[in-house]
Amino acid sequence: MMTTGGGGFSAAGLRRLREVLARHVDSGKIPGLVALVARGEETHVEAIGTMRHDGGAPMGRDTIFRMASTSKPVTVAAAMALLDDCRLRLDDPVDPWLPELADRRVLQRPDGPLEDTVPARRPITVRDLLTSTFGLGTDFELLHAPIRAATFERTDYSVASGPAPEPDEWMRRLGELPLSYQPGQRWQYDLANEVLGVLVSRVTGRPLETFLRERVLDPLGMKDTAFHVPAGKIDRLPPLYGPDPRTGEFLVWDEAAGGRSSRPPAFQGAGGGLVSTVDDYHAYFRMLLDHGMHGTERILSRPAVELMTTNRLTPEQQAARTAMYRNIAHLAAGQGQHGGWGFGMAVRTGRGDYASPGQFGWDGGTGTTAYADPAGRVTGILLTQVGMSTPDSARLIHDFWTTLYQATA
Repeated sequence: MMTTGGGGFSAAGLRRLREVLARHVDSGKIPGLVALVARGEETHVEAIGTMRHDGGAPMGRDTIFRMASTSKPVTVAAAMALLDDCRLRLDDPVDPWLPELADRRVLQRPDGPLEDTVPARRPITVRDLLTSTFGLGTDFELLHAPIRAATFERTDYSVASGPAPEPDEWMRRLGELPLSYQPGQRWQYDLANEVLGVLVSRVTGRPLETFLRERVLDPLGMKDTAFHVPAGKIDRLPPLYGPDPRTGEFLVWDEAAGGRSSRPPAFQGAGGGLVSTVDDYHAYFRMLLDHGMHGTERILSRPAVELMTTNRLTPEQQAARTAMYRNIAHLAAGQGQHGGWGFGMAVRTGRGDYASPGQFGWDGGTGTTAYADPAGRVTGILLTQVGMSTPDSARLIHDFWTTLYQATA
């Protein structure tokens, strides 16, 4: 336990927070975790448990985690920097940089056969990618549709599917598919962020990580945030577990040494490829709370941060997003249900649980969560090494937020 500053949290609330986190570790379902909570100038960190499920090195404040989809709120900053530079414009078509997405065909019915299509009514724009409404993506109402299987076959590079190809080949495969919805029509998860990463790379003529490091990571001192863990730091990376849904047995999805995160990937996945630490993510979310400033240095413009962290969905799009997540609430302990979407992250538009409206951030399938709340200047980051193959890490995340908000003095 480590606390700096004072006045942001009640002592009793912080004790309760630690008790609840420790209870999850003591249950045997979560080997270890690192949590950071901050309010104003006060920061409190808990590192509980061990790196491996069978013991070994303890979790530490500098433990590096696979961030999964919690990558999205950070990687989107690269695109926002290009908007600030006027190298991208929100409503420009992406065709000049992503010709694979020009002249799209769109399914007559989202769940219909892949050959039954009509022309897209307009090109895909930068805004469509930033809001995850470009026409393709994970849609929990289309899990058994032909387009879902075809998209998964061509573009998935999860642990189970093997590594992704180079970005140009990945885009070529994506370009073979029709869209499931017209551009700008419906919010769909994940795929837009991956395309956005390729867009940034092509506009800048450099790998996504190179530009992101220059404009965001290095200025913020995020020295442990990257798309892989170098050899000199690999002892700080735990294995990634995906517990067996039936037995709870800890199955290794990815080892540290020799695993996927130990080497630079061919495809730098903006949607879920980062590794990081609680302090790195705190620096980033504090910058967002400070309207784009880091000390005296401006990282992003104030309007760029406002676009990212306020709801950008229409009422119809938001209703569809809410309906999608409501159907899997029993698996995710309620994550994703409470409102809208900005650029690269969720934005709470109403009081659905203990968190405040206006809270922004996102969760990751490797058992990660990071949000900031402008109303109370509260930031919470909880990182584990347990994937969401069972509800255990989602329940831990839910309890973390419940106790964090109770601890605000």
